[in-house]
Amino acid sequence: MLYRKLGKTGEKVSILGYGCMRLPVFDGDPAKIDEKKAIELLRYAIDHGVNYVDAAYSYHRGMGEIFLGKALKDGYREKVHLATKLSCKRVNRKEDMDRFLNEQLEKLQTDCIDFYLLHAVKKSYWEKLKAFGIIEFLNSAIAAGKIRYTGFSFHDELDVFKEVVEAYPWDLCQIQFNYLDENFQAGIDGLRYAAEKGLAVVIMEPLRGGNLASKIPEEARKVWDRAKTKRTPAEWAFRYLWNYPEISVVLSGMSEMEHLKENLRIAEEGKPNSLSTEEKT
Repeated sequence: MLYRKLGKTGEKVSILGYGCMRLPVFDGDPAKIDEKKAIELLRYAIDHGVNYVDAAYSYHRGMGEIFLGKALKDGYREKVHLATKLSCKRVNRKEDMDRFLNEQLEKLQTDCIDFYLLHAVKKSYWEKLKAFGIIEFLNSAIAAGKIRYTGFSFHDELDVFKEVVEAYPWDLCQIQFNYLDENFQAGIDGLRYAAEKGLAVVIMEPLRGGNLASKIPEEARKVWDRAKTKRTPAEWAFRYLWNYPEISVVLSGMSEMEHLKENLRIAEEGKPNSLSTEEKT
Protein backbone atom coordinates (compact mmCIF):
# COMPACT_ATOMS: atom_id res chain seq x y z
CA MET A 1 0.00 0.00 0.00
CA LEU A 2 1.17 3.50 -0.81
CA TYR A 3 0.58 6.42 1.53
CA ARG A 4 0.35 10.17 1.17
CA LYS A 5 0.26 13.06 3.61
CA LEU A 6 -3.23 14.33 4.25
CA GLY A 7 -2.67 18.01 3.62
CA LYS A 8 -1.54 20.19 6.49
CA THR A 9 -2.53 17.57 9.08
CA GLY A 10 0.66 15.65 8.31
CA GLU A 11 -1.21 12.38 8.82
CA LYS A 12 -0.15 9.57 6.49
CA VAL A 13 -3.13 7.93 4.84
CA SER A 14 -3.50 5.06 2.42
CA ILE A 15 -4.22 6.22 -1.10
CA LEU A 16 -7.13 3.76 -1.16
CA GLY A 17 -9.80 4.49 1.42
CA TYR A 18 -12.68 2.23 2.42
CA GLY A 19 -16.02 3.90 1.73
CA CYS A 20 -18.81 2.43 3.85
CA MET A 21 -21.80 3.58 1.80
CA ARG A 22 -22.19 0.32 -0.10
CA LEU A 23 -21.52 -2.49 2.34
CA PRO A 24 -22.91 -5.95 1.49
CA VAL A 25 -26.52 -6.36 2.62
CA PHE A 26 -29.27 -8.97 2.85
CA ASP A 27 -32.31 -8.91 0.54
CA GLY A 28 -31.26 -5.62 -1.03
CA ASP A 29 -32.18 -3.77 2.17
CA PRO A 30 -29.54 -1.12 3.03
CA ALA A 31 -30.42 -1.36 6.72
CA LYS A 32 -29.67 -5.12 6.81
CA ILE A 33 -25.88 -5.20 6.63
CA ASP A 34 -24.30 -8.61 6.13
CA GLU A 35 -22.04 -8.03 9.10
CA LYS A 36 -20.01 -11.22 8.78
CA LYS A 37 -19.12 -10.52 5.17
CA ALA A 38 -18.64 -6.78 5.73
CA ILE A 39 -16.32 -7.31 8.70
CA GLU A 40 -14.27 -9.79 6.69
CA LEU A 41 -13.91 -7.26 3.87
CA LEU A 42 -13.10 -4.29 6.07
CA ARG A 43 -10.56 -6.12 8.21
CA TYR A 44 -8.93 -7.67 5.14
CA ALA A 45 -8.51 -4.16 3.73
CA ILE A 46 -7.02 -2.87 6.97
CA ASP A 47 -4.72 -5.88 7.27
CA HIS A 48 -3.45 -5.04 3.79
CA GLY A 49 -2.70 -1.39 4.53
CA VAL A 50 -5.92 0.57 4.17
CA ASN A 51 -6.03 3.04 7.06
CA TYR A 52 -8.74 5.53 6.04
CA VAL A 53 -12.35 4.51 6.67
CA ASP A 54 -15.20 6.77 5.60
CA ALA A 55 -18.75 6.71 6.99
CA ALA A 56 -21.72 9.03 7.49
CA TYR A 57 -24.69 9.35 9.81
CA SER A 58 -27.12 8.39 7.05
CA TYR A 59 -25.29 5.45 5.49
CA HIS A 60 -27.28 2.22 5.49
CA ARG A 61 -30.25 4.05 6.99
CA GLY A 62 -28.33 4.89 10.13
CA MET A 63 -26.90 1.41 10.65
CA GLY A 64 -23.49 2.02 9.06
CA GLU A 65 -21.90 3.67 12.07
CA ILE A 66 -23.31 1.01 14.39
CA PHE A 67 -21.71 -1.62 12.18
CA LEU A 68 -18.36 0.18 12.26
CA GLY A 69 -18.45 0.34 16.04
CA LYS A 70 -18.50 -3.46 16.00
CA ALA A 71 -16.15 -3.99 13.06
CA LEU A 72 -13.39 -1.81 14.49
CA LYS A 73 -13.14 -3.74 17.75
CA ASP A 74 -10.22 -6.09 18.51
CA GLY A 75 -7.66 -3.34 17.97
CA TYR A 76 -8.80 -2.28 14.51
CA ARG A 77 -9.95 1.17 15.65
CA GLU A 78 -6.36 2.04 16.52
CA LYS A 79 -5.19 1.04 13.02
CA VAL A 80 -7.33 3.50 11.07
CA HIS A 81 -8.18 7.14 10.58
CA LEU A 82 -11.94 7.20 11.05
CA ALA A 83 -14.01 9.73 9.13
CA THR A 84 -17.73 10.32 9.43
CA LYS A 85 -20.15 13.12 8.66
CA LEU A 86 -22.72 15.41 10.24
CA SER A 87 -26.01 15.14 8.36
CA CYS A 88 -26.61 18.69 7.10
CA LYS A 89 -30.05 17.66 5.91
CA ARG A 90 -31.16 16.58 9.38
CA VAL A 91 -29.88 19.58 11.33
CA ASN A 92 -32.93 21.76 12.01
CA ARG A 93 -31.77 23.68 15.06
CA LYS A 94 -28.52 24.59 16.77
CA GLU A 95 -28.81 21.86 19.39
CA ASP A 96 -29.00 19.13 16.76
CA MET A 97 -25.30 19.44 15.95
CA ASP A 98 -24.15 18.40 19.42
CA ARG A 99 -26.87 15.78 19.62
CA PHE A 100 -25.83 14.11 16.39
CA LEU A 101 -22.12 14.19 17.23
CA ASN A 102 -22.67 12.60 20.63
CA GLU A 103 -24.90 9.95 19.07
CA GLN A 104 -22.24 9.18 16.46
CA LEU A 105 -19.52 8.82 19.08
CA GLU A 106 -21.73 6.32 20.89
CA LYS A 107 -22.56 4.38 17.72
CA LEU A 108 -18.92 4.21 16.66
CA GLN A 109 -17.83 3.24 20.19
CA THR A 110 -15.05 5.80 20.17
CA ASP A 111 -14.11 8.84 22.22
CA CYS A 112 -12.89 10.85 19.26
CA ILE A 113 -13.62 10.98 15.53
CA ASP A 114 -10.49 11.63 13.52
CA PHE A 115 -12.10 13.45 10.59
CA TYR A 116 -15.53 15.02 11.03
CA LEU A 117 -17.10 16.30 7.84
CA LEU A 118 -20.23 18.25 6.99
CA HIS A 119 -22.17 15.94 4.70
CA ALA A 120 -23.15 16.83 1.11
CA VAL A 121 -22.75 20.57 1.49
CA LYS A 122 -24.71 22.75 -0.91
CA LYS A 123 -25.71 26.40 -0.78
CA SER A 124 -28.94 25.98 1.19
CA TYR A 125 -27.36 23.65 3.75
CA TRP A 126 -24.37 25.95 4.17
CA GLU A 127 -26.55 29.01 4.85
CA LYS A 128 -28.59 27.04 7.38
CA LEU A 129 -25.53 25.73 9.23
CA LYS A 130 -23.93 29.18 9.36
CA ALA A 131 -27.09 30.53 10.98
CA PHE A 132 -26.95 27.77 13.58
CA GLY A 133 -23.30 28.55 14.44
CA ILE A 134 -21.47 25.73 12.68
CA ILE A 135 -18.08 27.43 13.12
CA GLU A 136 -18.50 27.70 16.88
CA PHE A 137 -19.73 24.11 17.02
CA LEU A 138 -16.67 22.76 15.22
CA ASN A 139 -14.28 24.77 17.37
CA SER A 140 -16.04 23.58 20.52
CA ALA A 141 -15.95 19.93 19.41
CA ILE A 142 -12.22 20.15 18.73
CA ALA A 143 -11.58 21.82 22.08
CA ALA A 144 -13.57 19.08 23.82
CA GLY A 145 -11.50 16.37 22.13
CA LYS A 146 -14.50 14.88 20.34
CA ILE A 147 -13.06 15.44 16.87
CA ARG A 148 -9.51 15.98 15.62
CA TYR A 149 -9.85 17.42 12.13
CA THR A 150 -12.61 19.09 10.14
CA GLY A 151 -13.82 18.90 6.58
CA PHE A 152 -16.82 18.78 4.29
CA SER A 153 -18.13 16.70 1.42
CA PHE A 154 -19.59 18.69 -1.42
CA HIS A 155 -22.40 18.63 -4.00
CA ASP A 156 -22.90 22.03 -5.61
CA GLU A 157 -21.27 24.47 -8.02
CA LEU A 158 -17.71 25.79 -8.00
CA ASP A 159 -18.55 29.26 -6.67
CA VAL A 160 -20.25 27.73 -3.62
CA PHE A 161 -17.29 25.42 -3.13
CA LYS A 162 -14.88 28.37 -3.02
CA GLU A 163 -17.12 30.21 -0.57
CA VAL A 164 -17.12 27.26 1.83
CA VAL A 165 -13.36 26.73 1.47
CA GLU A 166 -12.75 30.36 2.42
CA ALA A 167 -15.11 30.33 5.41
CA TYR A 168 -13.11 28.16 7.82
CA PRO A 169 -9.61 26.64 8.20
CA TRP A 170 -10.73 23.19 7.06
CA ASP A 171 -8.34 20.27 7.00
CA LEU A 172 -9.89 18.44 4.06
CA CYS A 173 -12.65 18.39 1.50
CA GLN A 174 -14.32 15.44 -0.19
CA ILE A 175 -15.45 15.88 -3.78
CA GLN A 176 -16.92 13.76 -6.57
CA PHE A 177 -14.26 13.42 -9.25
CA ASN A 178 -13.33 11.01 -12.00
CA TYR A 179 -12.23 11.20 -15.64
CA LEU A 180 -15.79 12.06 -16.74
CA ASP A 181 -16.45 14.63 -13.99
CA GLU A 182 -13.61 17.09 -14.52
CA ASN A 183 -16.12 19.91 -14.97
CA PHE A 184 -18.87 18.63 -12.66
CA GLN A 185 -19.56 20.36 -9.33
CA ALA A 186 -16.20 21.36 -7.79
CA GLY A 187 -14.36 19.61 -10.61
CA ILE A 188 -10.72 19.99 -11.52
CA ASP A 189 -10.75 23.72 -10.72
CA GLY A 190 -12.08 23.00 -7.24
CA LEU A 191 -9.51 20.27 -6.74
CA ARG A 192 -6.67 22.64 -7.51
CA TYR A 193 -8.23 25.52 -5.59
CA ALA A 194 -8.55 23.42 -2.42
CA ALA A 195 -4.98 22.18 -2.72
CA GLU A 196 -3.69 25.74 -3.15
CA LYS A 197 -5.49 26.70 0.05
CA GLY A 198 -3.86 23.86 1.98
CA LEU A 199 -6.82 21.48 2.12
CA ALA A 200 -6.32 17.79 1.60
CA VAL A 201 -8.56 16.33 -1.10
CA VAL A 202 -10.47 13.07 -0.69
CA ILE A 203 -12.20 11.66 -3.76
CA MET A 204 -15.61 9.96 -3.82
CA GLU A 205 -17.32 8.22 -6.74
CA PRO A 206 -14.09 7.35 -8.60
CA LEU A 207 -16.05 4.75 -10.59
CA ARG A 208 -19.41 6.55 -10.54
CA GLY A 209 -21.03 3.86 -8.42
CA GLY A 210 -19.24 1.13 -10.35
CA ASN A 211 -20.44 2.31 -13.78
CA LEU A 212 -16.94 3.22 -14.94
CA ALA A 213 -15.93 -0.39 -14.34
CA SER A 214 -18.93 -1.98 -16.05
CA LYS A 215 -20.52 0.59 -18.37
CA ILE A 216 -17.52 2.05 -20.14
CA PRO A 217 -18.10 5.12 -22.32
CA GLU A 218 -17.43 4.16 -25.94
CA GLU A 219 -15.00 7.06 -26.39
CA ALA A 220 -12.89 5.82 -23.46
CA ARG A 221 -12.97 2.24 -24.70
CA LYS A 222 -11.65 3.27 -28.12
CA VAL A 223 -8.78 5.18 -26.52
CA TRP A 224 -7.87 2.25 -24.28
CA ASP A 225 -8.00 -0.19 -27.21
CA ARG A 226 -5.39 1.92 -29.03
CA ALA A 227 -3.12 2.22 -25.98
CA LYS A 228 0.04 0.14 -25.74
CA THR A 229 -0.50 -0.32 -22.00
CA LYS A 230 -3.42 -2.61 -21.22
CA ARG A 231 -5.34 -2.10 -17.99
CA THR A 232 -8.77 -2.96 -16.62
CA PRO A 233 -11.39 -0.19 -16.66
CA ALA A 234 -11.11 0.15 -12.87
CA GLU A 235 -7.34 0.42 -13.13
CA TRP A 236 -7.53 3.24 -15.68
CA ALA A 237 -10.01 5.09 -13.49
CA PHE A 238 -7.98 4.79 -10.29
CA ARG A 239 -4.63 5.49 -11.93
CA TYR A 240 -6.09 8.63 -13.50
CA LEU A 241 -6.92 9.92 -10.01
CA TRP A 242 -3.75 8.86 -8.22
CA ASN A 243 -1.72 10.59 -10.90
CA TYR A 244 -2.82 13.90 -9.32
CA PRO A 245 -0.43 14.76 -6.45
CA GLU A 246 -3.16 16.98 -4.96
CA ILE A 247 -5.30 13.93 -4.17
CA SER A 248 -4.60 12.20 -0.85
CA VAL A 249 -7.24 9.46 -0.71
CA VAL A 250 -9.55 7.82 -3.24
CA LEU A 251 -12.57 6.18 -1.63
CA SER A 252 -14.08 2.97 -2.90
CA GLY A 253 -17.18 1.19 -1.63
CA MET A 254 -16.01 -2.39 -1.91
CA SER A 255 -18.72 -5.00 -1.29
CA GLU A 256 -17.02 -7.99 -2.93
CA MET A 257 -13.65 -9.54 -2.06
CA GLU A 258 -12.77 -9.78 -5.75
CA HIS A 259 -13.15 -6.00 -6.16
CA LEU A 260 -11.26 -5.29 -2.95
CA LYS A 261 -8.30 -7.42 -4.00
CA GLU A 262 -8.22 -5.81 -7.44
CA ASN A 263 -8.24 -2.32 -5.92
CA LEU A 264 -5.47 -3.25 -3.50
CA ARG A 265 -3.41 -4.49 -6.43
CA ILE A 266 -3.99 -1.32 -8.42
CA ALA A 267 -3.08 0.82 -5.42
CA GLU A 268 0.41 -0.65 -5.36
CA GLU A 269 1.28 1.47 -8.40
CA GLY A 270 -0.76 4.59 -7.68
CA LYS A 271 2.08 7.09 -7.46
CA PRO A 272 1.63 10.76 -8.33
CA ASN A 273 2.73 11.81 -11.81
CA SER A 274 3.29 8.15 -12.73
CA LEU A 275 1.33 8.09 -15.99
CA SER A 276 3.22 8.70 -19.20
CA THR A 277 2.35 11.57 -21.53
CA GLU A 278 0.82 9.05 -23.92
CA GLU A 279 -1.31 7.50 -21.16
CA LYS A 280 -2.62 10.89 -20.05
CA THR A 281 -3.63 11.88 -23.56
